[in-house]
Amino acid sequence: MKIRMLALAAILCVPALTLAADNDAVRAESPYARAVPPTARNSGAFMVLRNTSDHPVRVVDARSDVSRVTELHTHIHDKGVMRMRRVDFIGIPAHGKVQFQPGGYHVMLIELDHPLKPGDPVHLELTFGDGSRKVVELEARRTGMGMMHSMKQHGKPQPTHPMQH
Repeated sequence: MKIRMLALAAILCVPALTLAADNDAVRAESPYARAVPPTARNSGAFMVLRNTSDHPVRVVDARSDVSRVTELHTHIHDKGVMRMRRVDFIGIPAHGKVQFQPGGYHVMLIELDHPLKPGDPVHLELTFGDGSRKVVELEARRTGMGMMHSMKQHGKPQPTHPMQH
């Protein structure tokens, strides 16, 4: 009877062990949030997420301590116009990586509690498809190129922006 109880307990513990797998398998590299002017209400968080496991992983949610709303986003090319869109998840292939960058996948920080100044800390919690979570510590950085730089790199026409130098 004791052996059966131990076997049952071991079987029931296996799902709990796998819950921690995705967050342990993903590394965040070069994380930062975009510093914004005092009048800005939104910002973005960027990094490279590297999956070291043998199976694909999904990031399904994000939360931050600096914004009321935090969402996973991407940019799409819609009838000649770049548009941001919320996505339900961002997949990371087995032994692969996904770049969170301006003009691509990113985390939107919406309705900031305060404008992000260079050096401000940002705590970002990522939730994975298996329910596990990872906290990523970011620092706000001034980024002068942003979307214009990304569009230039990808060969898209550049809109004129009076603040770009």
